Amino acid sequence: MSLIGTEVKPFTAQAYHNGKFVEVTEANFKGKWSVVCFYPADFTFVCPTELEDLQDQYAALKELGVEVYSVSTDTHFTHKAWHDSSETIKKITYVMIGDPSHTLSRNFEVLIEAQGLADRGTFIIDPDGLVQAVEINAGGIGRDASTLINKIKAAQYVRKNPNEVCPARWREGSATLKPNLDLVGKI
Repeated sequence: MSLIGTEVKPFTAQAYHNGKFVEVTEANFKGKWSVVCFYPADFTFVCPTELEDLQDQYAALKELGVEVYSVSTDTHFTHKAWHDSSETIKKITYVMIGDPSHTLSRNFEVLIEAQGLADRGTFIIDPDGLVQAVEINAGGIGRDASTLINKIKAAQYVRKNPNEVCPARWREGSATLKPNLDLVGKI
C-alpha cells in the first residue's frame, strides 16, 4: 500500500538539534512543509555524504517554508556524539531524530526488520501532515538533495492550483497542464 496521501501517524521521539535534545511529534509536521529523510545509521559511509548534501540545500528548502528532519534508528545521544566528532556532521543545523524504538521507521514503512535499520527513504509532507512524495533507495545508493527543490515547488504549486498538474521536468514558471477531456490523447 502506498503512503501517498496518508497522514503521518502519531509518534513521540527524541532528537538532537543545535546543541539541545528536543522532543518531536507528528504535530511538528503540520502547519508547514516538511522533508523527512531516513538513513541507515550514524558513523557510516554513504549516510554522512547524504546528510551533508541535505545541509547544503537546507537554506533553499527553508526559503520554500520547508523544515528538514533526518531520522535513523540510532538514539539522539548517538546523533550528538556523531555531531561532536565528525566535521561533516558538525555542519548540520536541521533536526536529527533518534528512532531506537523503530516507531517512525515502521510508520513510514522503511524499517529493515532483520537489521533494525532504516532504508534510505525521503518523504515530502504537506502542511496538513499528508505525505505528498516518497523516494526509497537501496542502502548503497546515496540521494541528491537538490532534486527535492523542484519536487517541493511542484507539490506547492499543485496545492495552490488544484485544477492543474505539473508534467515531467516541470520547473517553476513552466507550463502546467489542466486535465480535461480535450487533453486526452493529445500529449
